[in-house]
Amino acid sequence: QVQLVESGGGLVQPGGSLKLSCAASGSLFSKLPQAWYRQTPGNQREMVASIGIGGDTNYADSVKGRFAISRDSAKNTVYLQMNSLKPDDTAVYYCNALPIVQSWWGQGVQVNVSS
Repeated sequence: QVQLVESGGGLVQPGGSLKLSCAASGSLFSKLPQAWYRQTPGNQREMVASIGIGGDTNYADSVKGRFAISRDSAKNTVYLQMNSLKPDDTAVYYCNALPIVQSWWGQGVQVNVSS
């Protein structure tokens, strides 16, 4: 059984930075590619960043050059460093595997970018 707990969100001004963490219980999570997703009201969840088993990363065009995904396998934790934040980045952020495992969704973490 895998449980994912996201943390690190909050309110930040445009241009600011936040670092999100996703702590996983259960070893299966670390054996799969991992990703960060985000969702705004009325919209579907979208993937913003992923990291493969070998450490290869991919980003949505909207965050490329501003966000960085990383992981600490020893801590079974995945991170999302978000820089140069924009109001359009306001969303609830979630971590999960890639492809998604529906039963693994956590509560997510709210990120608000506003002046």
